[in-house]
Amino acid sequence: MVVGVPGVGKSTLAAQSPKPVFIPTEDGIDDLDVPHFPKPNSFNEVLDDLGQLGEEEHEFRTVVVDTVDWLERLIHDQICSEQRVESIEKASGEYGKGYVLAARLFDQFLNACDWLRENRKMHVILLAHARAERFADPEHSDYDRYAPKLHKIISARCVEWCDEVFFANFKTFTKETTGSFGKTTVKAVGGGERILRTTAKPTCIAKNRLALPDELPLSWEPLANFYN
Repeated sequence: MVVGVPGVGKSTLAAQSPKPVFIPTEDGIDDLDVPHFPKPNSFNEVLDDLGQLGEEEHEFRTVVVDTVDWLERLIHDQICSEQRVESIEKASGEYGKGYVLAARLFDQFLNACDWLRENRKMHVILLAHARAERFADPEHSDYDRYAPKLHKIISARCVEWCDEVFFANFKTFTKETTGSFGKTTVKAVGGGERILRTTAKPTCIAKNRLALPDELPLSWEPLANFYN
């Protein structure tokens, strides 16, 4: 899974993977010349797309879900439609129950992805938007960090299921300037360099099982060396 801030290039990175095909749950790949399914209007259509990749002959080696947080919206919409409620919070008449139902449907999606990995030997790449959340650290003071823009149950499912979780961001530095009366101001500066963070930091969720460096350029080529 690649979690990233808006406009950093998550889709562009995934488009560089081996023979990809996209399931575009949101608009955003119009500028990319990549094979893709029609934008699904329901969660069941996403499952149908995965089933098609499992049943039919093709040369694709990677399936990209762009993005998994919009996939979560499709799941919520399906539950709300079936139960005739206005929001996921009102599903099953009990607060929080709707999110449990959503997690069960999301497990169906992950099971389908597992089938493609095991039986069709396909890579699976999940793309997700990032959001800042407050993290309650049991050993230190609470702090903000970037995490997938998902409900906490599905976010935990994704992080556990994926072999690698990367955080994509623009590289920034801080610069201190001293003004009048000795007042110090700290400003963030950066040159637009795009990077992947591959290990967990206080600022973001990440992990990998490939002994990757903590930071890599946002490009498939550096990753391919380790996958090979």
